[in-house]
Amino acid sequence: MQPLKPAGVGLRTRLFQIIFESSTPLGKGFDIALALLILLSVTVVLLDSVETYHQRYGDYFYYAEWVVTALFTLEIGLRIYCLEKPIQYLKSFYGVIDVLAVLPTWLALVLPGAQTLVVIRLLRTLRLFRVLEMMSLVGQGKLLVDAMKRSRGQIMLFLFSVMMLVTIFSSIIYLIEPAEAGFTSIPKAIYWGIVTLTTVGYGDITPVTPLGQFISIMIMLTGYSIIALPVGVFSAEVIQTLRNERYSDEACPGCGKHQHERDARYCKFCGTWLNEETTNPPEEKPAS
Repeated sequence: MQPLKPAGVGLRTRLFQIIFESSTPLGKGFDIALALLILLSVTVVLLDSVETYHQRYGDYFYYAEWVVTALFTLEIGLRIYCLEKPIQYLKSFYGVIDVLAVLPTWLALVLPGAQTLVVIRLLRTLRLFRVLEMMSLVGQGKLLVDAMKRSRGQIMLFLFSVMMLVTIFSSIIYLIEPAEAGFTSIPKAIYWGIVTLTTVGYGDITPVTPLGQFISIMIMLTGYSIIALPVGVFSAEVIQTLRNERYSDEACPGCGKHQHERDARYCKFCGTWLNEETTNPPEEKPAS
């Protein structure tokens, strides 16, 4: 017995399965074609920035970009058409990226040069992970973002402490070192302090006095000793997040978003019933 299709049986349902799911050959083919089109578009923009290629093939690049933009605009229209709650999709990460991917070319009509921003389209290739059965990597990326959000308090406190330490050391260096060495102001000294603390060492500003060089050594050693602190805080949050990981890759037919809890019956973003095998959610039986 064939399972019942969700609400909107017909064209909308078929489009949803092709565009938002990758469990069918058409769905996989759509994602692969989309990724290839994105790479082609970005390649055109990169080549068009080379003066030699621009002079020879500028017109071809121009028309190719407009063709790709028209296809992407049509694709976004189809995504909106086949969703029950398109506003939720437009506010999601992928929705924002999809809109930003087509805006630069349209903006170029009033702001020349804006088309170079189409490199944002590379972010759309994240959908290819579903085709390659690597969606767990996207989920792990979400886990990293969640861990970063939870540890932002500790990290902000750490950055504030580091900046306070750099400002103090830089002010001392400014008093010690002559202006001829490059320390012409405290902000300039702070720039030197950050470069030294991170052990980048551009060498454009260097202390010349023995005391200044000693302070430089202290800053470099401090940089080595404290750089592991935020890494440890973030790693602890990642481990805690992995312990609590319980998401599936089911797409919501209402807003198109993924990453719902495995036992979820409704979308946590828009409230749409998630079971595609039944048209409507089961009616709750009254308590006896």
